[in-house]
Amino acid sequence: MKFEDTFFSRGHRFSVGVEKESGRYYLSIPVSNRVVDYEEYYEIGADNFKLYQEHPESANEFVKQCRNRQKDDLLILKPGNNRGVAC
Repeated sequence: MKFEDTFFSRGHRFSVGVEKESGRYYLSIPVSNRVVDYEEYYEIGADNFKLYQEHPESANEFVKQCRNRQKDDLLILKPGNNRGVAC
């Protein structure tokens, strides 16, 4: 999989982009475990992809739910047994 960010919100700590092989849109958040820092990628629709770029604050609730692991059904890559925590 090749994830390509098209927008990053430093203040809201998320990015959105396109997974190039499948064309799916995603929102990613930074996570960390004892070994490595990485990103978790959550699938979003085209409407939210556009909205979150134009109005980053509109993603706040979705990002909060991702950080609280309430949107795990939307993870593009399922986490392993050493899953990190949101940073």
